[in-house]
Amino acid sequence: MNSSLDALVHSAKNAFHSANTPADLENAKALFLGKSGQITELMKGLSALSIEEKKSQGAGINQAKQAIEALLQERRAAMQEEALQSQLKAEALDVTLPARKRHTGGLHPVSLTLERIEKIFSSMGFEVAQGPEIETDWFNFTALNTPENHPARSMHDTFYVEGGYLLRTHTSPMQIRHAVQHVKRYRSLLDQDQRMPEIRVIAPGRTYRVDSDATHSPMFHQCEGLWVGERVSFKDLKVVFTNFCKTFFESEDLILRFRPSFFPFTEPSAEIDIQFSEGPLAGRWLEVAGSGQVHPNVIKNMGLDPEKYIGFAFGMGPDRLTMLRYGVNDLRLFFDGDLRFLTQFQ
Repeated sequence: MNSSLDALVHSAKNAFHSANTPADLENAKALFLGKSGQITELMKGLSALSIEEKKSQGAGINQAKQAIEALLQERRAAMQEEALQSQLKAEALDVTLPARKRHTGGLHPVSLTLERIEKIFSSMGFEVAQGPEIETDWFNFTALNTPENHPARSMHDTFYVEGGYLLRTHTSPMQIRHAVQHVKRYRSLLDQDQRMPEIRVIAPGRTYRVDSDATHSPMFHQCEGLWVGERVSFKDLKVVFTNFCKTFFESEDLILRFRPSFFPFTEPSAEIDIQFSEGPLAGRWLEVAGSGQVHPNVIKNMGLDPEKYIGFAFGMGPDRLTMLRYGVNDLRLFFDGDLRFLTQFQ
């Protein structure tokens, strides 16, 4: 290259290095390699030269063009590297900083109550039974002395499934299922008129009814209890449930009353109310469970002789017990999934 072309290449190098943005670099490129750029104008001027001059000057112009293009690519690569380093610096992580705290999960307040209920009754010799939430009409109603068209069914408006199945309205069906299996297990003793081990079981779980307000939910929890033997009385029911309530609420000052009521699967039947002596609920009677002696028809549906076997049953709402234990006044808070509420119980 001659001195003028060398000066042109040097001028391009300075222009490229002076560009601070991709747009500036493209403008600088246009000055040298664009349609009206200096290299382009030199190439156009070759047409007026002789063949020999074209060869000699054309080679120098091409050499200058290649040098300018190489400088352009070099500057582009440098600008890309600068942009990358700037981005990495802006997004850099300081690995020496303390890690972000991850909150430890915990059990739902109703789950804590269910665990507490199971632990207390297990200490009194009760088994814990689990069963299907999609139930048959027989186990959910008929076996519990609530035949078709019985008026008590209107209180159990629920969700029905194809094939005659329904979402269980209480966990009492598990009492029947467990008792039937218990009787099958000890059938040989019954056939020989020997004493069968007593049936002592609780059945906690989810249940469903078409109901929704501050104290009711379409899905809620229940815990049913059953004790059947040859000499089980209403007195045993009072002792067992009183001990349970005092242990659950950790208070010896609780007062219980058994108020006459009606349930198709027990006779006689009673609502169980409790009264606290201290706290915001002191002096008020609060209903916590339904109970009674198991109806002879239900004993019969278990496969037992109602003339020989007798027992009691009860049903309570763990959701309501949770509300009382923790001072919650709206049942729906348990199922809204609001972590601000739920983390209080961890």
